[in-house]
Parts: sequence; C-alpha cells; structure tokens
Amino acid sequence: MGIYLSAPKTEKFSEDGENSRLRYGLSSMQGWRATMEDAHAALTNLDASTSFFGVYDGHGGKVVAKFCAKYLHQQVLKHEAYLAGDIGTSVQKTFFRMDEMMRGQRGWRELAILGDKINKFTGMIEGLIWSPRSGDKNDQVDDWAFEEGPHSDFSGPTSGSTACVAVIRDNQLVVANAGDSRCVISRNGQAYNLSRDHKPDLEVERERILEAGGFIHAGRVNGSLNLARAIGDMEFKQNKYLPAEKQIVTANPDVNTVELCGDDEFLVLACDGIWDCMSSQQLVDFIHEQLKSETKLSVVCEKVLDRCLAPSTAGGEGCDNMTMILVQFTRPTPSGASAHDKSSTSQEVPIESKQAETES
Repeated sequence: MGIYLSAPKTEKFSEDGENSRLRYGLSSMQGWRATMEDAHAALTNLDASTSFFGVYDGHGGKVVAKFCAKYLHQQVLKHEAYLAGDIGTSVQKTFFRMDEMMRGQRGWRELAILGDKINKFTGMIEGLIWSPRSGDKNDQVDDWAFEEGPHSDFSGPTSGSTACVAVIRDNQLVVANAGDSRCVISRNGQAYNLSRDHKPDLEVERERILEAGGFIHAGRVNGSLNLARAIGDMEFKQNKYLPAEKQIVTANPDVNTVELCGDDEFLVLACDGIWDCMSSQQLVDFIHEQLKSETKLSVVCEKVLDRCLAPSTAGGEGCDNMTMILVQFTRPTPSGASAHDKSSTSQEVPIESKQAETES
C-alpha cells in the first residue's frame, strides 16, 4: 500500500560512529515511496557507559517516527528506573510516555513543528503565542508541563510508528520493540531474532485486539493497520476503561535482555523494508560476506539497501522506505554459560523464556 514514484529515490543518508566498546554504521533511503517516513537515532554515548540505537518506521505520515527519534532516548535517560540501573523498565515506560507527550497543546505543537512546512509555520506561531516565556524555562529540565491553547484537548496523532531500540551497557543488551521493525544479533555466524514482529494474526495480539473491541480483516487491525503494536495511532487507543497495554493497538514493547559474549559479532536493527526482502539469516550471511572486503559499516548498510531495492513496483517487496543500523562489537567480552544457552541452529531466540529469566 502507499503511493509510489515513477522512479526510486536512491540517495542515501549514511553515518558512522564509534567509541571504545563498539562501532556502528547506518543508512536510510526513501526508495519507491512518495515520502520518507522512517527515522532513526544512534548515540554511542547515551551516557558514559551506555549506547543507544533505534529505528522508527512511520505510517500515515512521518511525524511520529521523527518525534520518537528526537525524544525517546532523552526520556529513557531521564526516567527514574534508568537512574536506578533498570534499563528494561525505563525503556518500556518510555514507549508509553511517547503517547502521553504527543497529546494536548504541547504535543500538537511539537508534531506540527516536525511536520510539513505549513504546519511547521503554524506550530511555531502557536509556540510563540501559547508557550511559556523562554525566560521561564532557562536552566530547567523540560518536564513537558501542561500548556493552555486551542489544542489543549488534542488526543494525539492518528498516524503512528514502529519502534525498535537497542540499549547496550557493558555486556548487557536490552532490546525493546513495538511493531514489525526487527533486531537481530549474529552469534558465531548464526542469526538470532531479539524481537518479534507484532502482526495482528499472532495469537496474543489477536486476543487483545478482540477483547478491546477491535477486529481483524485481511490481516489488518479494523481493516486498516497491518501492525498490532505501535506508538501513536491514537484512534485505536480510545477505550477509557482499559489501560494502555490492553488497547486495540498498544505501544507496549516486548523487552528482551541478553548477556553479550565473545561469540557475538554484530547487531542489526532495521525496518520491515529490509525484512520483507531478506530473512534474518540471509541478512547476517550477506553482512559477513561484505565485511570480508569492506570496513566502513555504513557502506555495508548501503549495499544491503541496494540489494533490497526492487527494479519496479510490480511486486511490492523492495518498494518501501529502508533504514538499517549495523552495530559491531569491537571489544571481546567474557564468555559465560548464560551467553551460550541458546546455541541451537534455530533463528529465533525464545523471547518468552528470555523475558521470564529477566523477570524472575
């Protein structure tokens, strides 16, 4: 679905970075789509000991993905659970926080500024009229206080975005995902999925959708959305009698905590524009092959995008926006039994058992 161009936009935004623990490369491309609705965030130093990477695949517009790319990692860093050392809880709560922040006058204004030019102008004008005087905010943490204004009752955007993020601190990797973007780790050349694609036909998603009063038609929530979890999409989150995690569509992420070991080579985060064209193992194999002759990780990402780009829009696959982040671990980490307990030939890390281990 979506409007296609007569020829693909193959210009790429690419970037590389590193610190003492890892290095990364990323690339994104609009492709055949009429607009670019992906966004991303890559911070080698979220704080002195922590790195953060995220991909956000927007639908119905770009603003929610851009909002997440701008604010999600900032909110993780501010959360009380993060300050107490609980990365998983801080990330989970922050996914819900994105929905809260996009409501009301302040949410409307921020989304307008991130949107197209006419909305950006009106959003900035309203900011001048309605926001507190700049002098009132100097040297203070922005706590997203309530703002009066003509959009005080704004219930949030009807567009939405996936969110798949990886937070790395020492040997701990925390992956949080809502939607069908995906995180995969290569361990001794074997691909392991660290997230689950949240499609409406999954049993746990179907049950929640139906219990919340929704329905599934042609694989889509209420006949329109082909995702069961996302940030934004407020039209599916209007049941006042249900908590956020039980709405028809929820921002509630699966959170998977993994202990890194010496066998872990690299991590990939990518939107479904990549996964529609390559399986997790196919991508891991392709990256390994490229790394034999290419040291710049963003170039490896660019080659993946070029490989996935369809020659025409006839088939649908390979026609989406594409974003990929490749993170390579540069420092050997101690091997341990806990890091090897999933060393089967399966491509799936059983997320349920991993979560059970971290919650017990």
